[in-house]
Amino acid sequence: MTADQVARTPTARPTKPARSPWVPLSLLIFLGLTWAAASEELGIGFDIGELIGNFTRGFPFLADFWSPNWAFLPQTYEPMLETLRMSIIAAAIGCSVALPISFLASRVTTPNLAVYLADRGILNVVRAIPDILYALIFVAALGIGALPGILALVLFNIGVVVKLLSETVDGVDPGPIEAANAAGGNRTQAVRWAVLPQVLPNYVAYSLYVFELNIRASAVIGIVGAGGIGRLITTERRFFNYDNLSVILIEIFVFVFLIELISISLRRRLV
Repeated sequence: MTADQVARTPTARPTKPARSPWVPLSLLIFLGLTWAAASEELGIGFDIGELIGNFTRGFPFLADFWSPNWAFLPQTYEPMLETLRMSIIAAAIGCSVALPISFLASRVTTPNLAVYLADRGILNVVRAIPDILYALIFVAALGIGALPGILALVLFNIGVVVKLLSETVDGVDPGPIEAANAAGGNRTQAVRWAVLPQVLPNYVAYSLYVFELNIRASAVIGIVGAGGIGRLITTERRFFNYDNLSVILIEIFVFVFLIELISISLRRRLV
């Protein structure tokens, strides 16, 4: 058979794979759970008609948001600066503490199973508590101000950075670690010279990321008295000054947007 004949020989179509029953089954389970969560008997009693009715009743308040009082803007400068200071301090402390803890939370750099499990267990508890609950605890213990907010953000940063960085450590190239061990280096030296250079760009990127999160989170935890722009938000909300709240929200959006653009640019250069 010549090459032309082989090229013209029809080939059999591949067998069409059988459809997996898991796709429709998963869809049915999802729809069932959604119905149970929304039903009156088993769930929260979600009602679309009530949602639409409540939304229309909120139109007068939304109208105030559409007319920002820009004369109020100078009064937001100092609270926003306080929010920025809190975010910088919390990111610096939290990311510094998170770096060594991240190596203890990875099996690549922590062969001791007991230490590994203890570190992961404590961090699971730290991540399980929301930042606003930390703020409430520290405000009750230390009083209203920026310090409770900084401490709450520090714990929040530790949980986020350790989670991300420890998973990055799990995926490093084991070759440099083996070379460091073969050269007679101890565990600390292997981490310092074989693991840290591989994860350092990611660590810097994660630090910039949590700094962005701090700006957003500090606006929320400030509502419970933990300093920053959130305290001003609470004050204006209590007096129903929605036109002033609109100015604060626009300012936060612009501030976070600019910081995110700068962080994205820096992360692209580093990673």
